[in-house]
Amino acid sequence: MVMTVDQRAAAQPRSLTAKILSFPVRKAIRDLKGLPASLGRVGSLELRLATTKKDIRKAQKLRYKVFFEEGGALGDARSKLTGRDIDPYDRLCDHLIVVDHDFVNRFGRKKPKVVGCYRLLRQDVAEQEGGFYSAQEFDVAPLLARHSDKRFLELGRSCVHKDWRSKKVLELLWRGIWTYVRHHRVDVMIGCASLPGTQLSHHAGALRVLADARADQEWSVEALPHRRAAWVERPEAETDPRRAFASLPPLLKGYLRTGASIGADAVVDHQFGTTDVFIVMPVAQIDARYISYFSTPGALAA
Repeated sequence: MVMTVDQRAAAQPRSLTAKILSFPVRKAIRDLKGLPASLGRVGSLELRLATTKKDIRKAQKLRYKVFFEEGGALGDARSKLTGRDIDPYDRLCDHLIVVDHDFVNRFGRKKPKVVGCYRLLRQDVAEQEGGFYSAQEFDVAPLLARHSDKRFLELGRSCVHKDWRSKKVLELLWRGIWTYVRHHRVDVMIGCASLPGTQLSHHAGALRVLADARADQEWSVEALPHRRAAWVERPEAETDPRRAFASLPPLLKGYLRTGASIGADAVVDHQFGTTDVFIVMPVAQIDARYISYFSTPGALAA
């Protein structure tokens, strides 16, 4: 059989570059289960759920900038080559993002920019795919077994670009989380929160504050035995509670104010250069003021 030029060309394997260029980057890849993609807007900032690979790549680039370039996390060859924090769980999770539509790039053109993000993993999805991300550090199974009648949601990979770190962006993200929680009838939120640095002695005051917020036995979670780190605490007299609380990262302070409890142990994550603690937030125990605030349309704009 004699092939024409066009047939021979069609039969040749395409290069990786050609495949990438031909991929419809705006193709929807997420089923939002009835939620709208856009969840609200305050000025130029839009809160939305990622629906395309392009959206997720932008969130990964932000995470790389915050965790690796700014935070000093150790990236693999793929992350360094792409400039993205690429993780297998990204394909399972929903991605909550804040987009600034007034961002002007270096060429003087307006181009929407992802300036904040969160990763959300529902229990029904996690159980089909091997479990929660936090189960790599903490023994989550006993908690899930004790509350088998409840729906869990894991929060993770939260970050905000350093030029947009404001109360407004963080509250937009939390408004999105609460919308997601109500839509999917989530009963409990869990996840890891981090202190920067791997020397626990440097976090003595912060760990003392966190110890006061430890969960009771019903909600307690322990670290995996091979990941458990010694929990360093200073005696009460040596710790200034206000100063110690002020030293906590904004995200951790927000969790505690909302009513979150802390797991029994700490874990040192050498890849990300952090000390991690487990967060558990039963929705029924969240301070009613915050539920009212994040449920009220227009509250953030005001």
